[in-house]
Amino acid sequence: MTTPDARAADAGPTALPAHALVGYLHSSFANGSGYTRLADVPDSWDVIDLAFGEPTSPTSGDIRFSLCPRSECPNVESEAEFKAAIKAKQAAGKKVLISIGGQNGQVQLTTAAARDTFVSSVSAIIDTYGLDGLDIDFEGHSLSLDADDTDFKNPKTPQIVHLISAVKTLKAKYGAGFTLTMAPETFFVQLGHQYYGTGKWGGQDPRAGAYLPVIHALRDELTLLHVQDYNSGPIMGLDGQYHSMGGADFHIAMTDMLLTGFPVAGDANNVFPALPPEKVAIGMPASTNAGNGHVPTAEVNKTLDCLTKGTDCGSYKPHGTWPALRGLMTWSINWDRHNNEEFSKNFDAYFG
Repeated sequence: MTTPDARAADAGPTALPAHALVGYLHSSFANGSGYTRLADVPDSWDVIDLAFGEPTSPTSGDIRFSLCPRSECPNVESEAEFKAAIKAKQAAGKKVLISIGGQNGQVQLTTAAARDTFVSSVSAIIDTYGLDGLDIDFEGHSLSLDADDTDFKNPKTPQIVHLISAVKTLKAKYGAGFTLTMAPETFFVQLGHQYYGTGKWGGQDPRAGAYLPVIHALRDELTLLHVQDYNSGPIMGLDGQYHSMGGADFHIAMTDMLLTGFPVAGDANNVFPALPPEKVAIGMPASTNAGNGHVPTAEVNKTLDCLTKGTDCGSYKPHGTWPALRGLMTWSINWDRHNNEEFSKNFDAYFG
């Protein structure tokens, strides 16, 4: 296995292709899409997120990962085959990450002890499998803001502060070649334009915008942010209008917010700064089975045309054109294979 220091030379976003395709691989469970061995993942995928590492309890910080049990996935590979497949993918220039969380893996680092356990347990997974880094896919109730925590630039909620500290420690441990990605839901990011935490007068959902302090504190360490533009309610864009899933408009509006920056909780004096396009990908479901908000390939391409070329933008006009937009993320590699690889084949055709 290549040491992290040896990988550091091709560090950060430059280690990825100019336009990258990111996908989640159901490695620890099966569902209707079927189990896919890592060795059988098509070459289209540049970043492969192993789903999922999950905690022993929500507040333990103790993350565990194991391959799908044979009773659930009869065609699961052996540990040795899995490790060999990781090396082969890396030799082909791919990044293989452990994704922490998911729908069922609630992670709340409420204490310093949980933070330290998180660092040691995630390190153990990375070292055991020789992985390139970490994807933070915290959903549900993993992140929420204390009532007095109102400034995303200076968070004080323990579970937020400890997560930032833990990730900075991991990045420092593995060096510049450590790949760090995040897959928050719109509720935790773009909704923060309108609502942040419980709000000035209380009563709001404390999870609203709760990823913003994490993204902001780690923006230098971050390789890629790919917000899940799916399973989302309507979200207000920079045009003051609500945007709903189902077409290019939603993806354009949501991504424009990340690439332009936006006032948090409507405060023009408190702006979440724009992320560089090289650090942004757009999260979409691979098929109608994979999640609410799937759009046809024509709408995927309209989204990319608008954001990277400034053409075919429809009713929403973004605040710039970003040819360096990194690419797309999808849930999931398995659902894409189940759907005749429509999503990945379209990506390959679009970017040549």
